[in-house]
Amino acid sequence: MVGIILASHGGFAEGIFQSGSMIFGEQKNVKTVTLMPNEGPNDIKEKMKKAIASFDDQEEVLFLVDLWGGTPFNQANSLFEAHKDKWAIVAGLNLPMLIEAYASRASLNTARDIAAHILGAAKEGVKIRPEALAPAKEAAAASSQGSNAGAPGQFKYVLARVDSRLLHGQVATAWAKTTQPTRIIVVSDAVAEDDLRKKLIQQAAPPGVKAHVVPVDQMIKLAKDDKHFGGQRALLLFENPQDALRAVEGGVPLKTINVGSMAHSPGKVQPNKVLAFGQEDIDAFVKLKEYGLDFDVRKVPNDSKGDMNEILKKAQDELNRLKKS
Repeated sequence: MVGIILASHGGFAEGIFQSGSMIFGEQKNVKTVTLMPNEGPNDIKEKMKKAIASFDDQEEVLFLVDLWGGTPFNQANSLFEAHKDKWAIVAGLNLPMLIEAYASRASLNTARDIAAHILGAAKEGVKIRPEALAPAKEAAAASSQGSNAGAPGQFKYVLARVDSRLLHGQVATAWAKTTQPTRIIVVSDAVAEDDLRKKLIQQAAPPGVKAHVVPVDQMIKLAKDDKHFGGQRALLLFENPQDALRAVEGGVPLKTINVGSMAHSPGKVQPNKVLAFGQEDIDAFVKLKEYGLDFDVRKVPNDSKGDMNEILKKAQDELNRLKKS
């Protein structure tokens, strides 16, 4: 696996590393190297050497640095000279670049290939609102983005996820890259009635993907007669398991539910760090299981899968103890 060094002035590299881990999951063979105010070029160069020595494969190293021509870049470049047939350096580090680099390591095996591949995502991640402030060509592209109509055919459901946060960074980057949807559909009566939330969700869609917000009954209708959407790859997002159950009971042909995040609120128990359950949540998941659905419990694709049966049992036991106390 290609090793990645994030290098910056100050704590920027550490901060973006933490953000990348939140969105895409923990990563192996990634190190941060920072140049602090009391340090000089030799200090950061030694840090880079130590980081490289920790990698499983020291022949393939990719430097992602904050600023072209800055000290982190210059010291990375001095090391690069002895390995320029394989290593690569990309300056202008941003979060879309980092996420794309993480995703690329699954299919690309060289630092150079990853470096060339991530430039597009890095540039596409720089956007502006209002769009009219962008150069004319970019503004036109933004206004037409996500207009893919699709060929005739039915939906292919690439992911159905329960996540109280709905469309956020982990979905728009990690899951969208893994499942390659052409449409992201938030299925929620509550959100469909909230114009502000609908607008924010539509704006959060990744490049080239159209986002929709529909009530549960409308999703059931679409599942039964989806020809006008064409042969789209649909990623469904449910705010809670009750909405997912309604959709399944109404005929939305789901086989697996990804369970990502369920926010805590009064009266709920929290059997792990990211999932909180009330009795109605447990009952909905039990019913979904009776309908034959499988559960894929993980925040991001790189996480190991949790055991939903154990999680539900633990949540039920905790609720029962609360009722007795």
